[in-house]
Amino acid sequence: MGVDKVNEMGGVNVGGKKYKLEVKYYDDESTPLRTAQLLERLINQDGVKFVLGPYSSATTTAAAPVVEKYEIPMVEAEGAARSLFNKGYKYTFAVLSTSELYLASAIGLAAEVAEKNGKKASDVKIAMAFENDPFSLDVRAGVLADAEKYGMKIVLDDKMPRDLNDISATLTKVKALKPDLLVISGHNKGAATAARQIGEMKIDVPMIALTHCEGAKITTNFPGTVNGFLCPTQWAETLTYSDKYFGSASGYDKAVKAKFPSYKNVPYQTAQATAAVLVYADALERAGSLDPKKVRDALSATDMMTFYGPIKFAPEGNNTAKPMVLRQIQDGQYNVVAPSKYASHPLQWPRKASAN
Repeated sequence: MGVDKVNEMGGVNVGGKKYKLEVKYYDDESTPLRTAQLLERLINQDGVKFVLGPYSSATTTAAAPVVEKYEIPMVEAEGAARSLFNKGYKYTFAVLSTSELYLASAIGLAAEVAEKNGKKASDVKIAMAFENDPFSLDVRAGVLADAEKYGMKIVLDDKMPRDLNDISATLTKVKALKPDLLVISGHNKGAATAARQIGEMKIDVPMIALTHCEGAKITTNFPGTVNGFLCPTQWAETLTYSDKYFGSASGYDKAVKAKFPSYKNVPYQTAQATAAVLVYADALERAGSLDPKKVRDALSATDMMTFYGPIKFAPEGNNTAKPMVLRQIQDGQYNVVAPSKYASHPLQWPRKASAN
């Protein structure tokens, strides 16, 4: 979407010469070792001077030292692990918010709900289950920090099984402990397993927050079960962001659905991948050069608004300008409910699984 749009608008003007963008892909099979090998091939054999990141924190973690070694910039859109931004890397830039922020707004929302109902935030009981990978463990660290801030009690802190196929043991404990909030992060497979088994086991928790809802297509596959689930998102089509490429967040949403009619909801991963391309177009034009070091310097000075949100990089390379938002599945639709200044709909609490 990003490449096509930039090219449709005439390409990128670098020092008075127009260039069209083209992306060269290899399949790393979601294997970090393969990511690093293929990146070496792209740089050494294919002559690539500008890199777009792979999918997931684990593979991006493998890519970062490679681009650092060759002093080639990487604008990545799918690696949110905090650990990517405390190594002193100078060539890795991320358009997305870091992973410890993913479910922070769910904790704040639970505190708000408690206080609205005459309780203290510290009365909130939290059960949680996380995949044992860099991204999910960062999400967990963010949840723990926020829960501690409010004095909330963690009644269950489980690791998901390696294959992510069965979390019934965790859910059995959830049934017995009756928490106020259940938090789960296990990428697409973990989200699908959680949604399926929460329905099968009739787990009744007033608030359930889950990462990777759209990627796991839970509204399509488990429509009744997931009503009321809270899903963190990097981006939503109702947000009031705009740019010269897609006009607005809703304009981008419409463009993707027109091009790919199978999308009922556009995943934020798609939006941020497009945004990474727009960041490169902007930096290449400002650098006025195809020299990787000059483009890296232009990237570090990025301060732009896109349909995906504001993008401004900290010295560590993470985007400090854009907040995470929280959507609730309401009758099959993803509606923004937090933070309240971005909310398009009121929170439905307690959640009620629908009959269908």
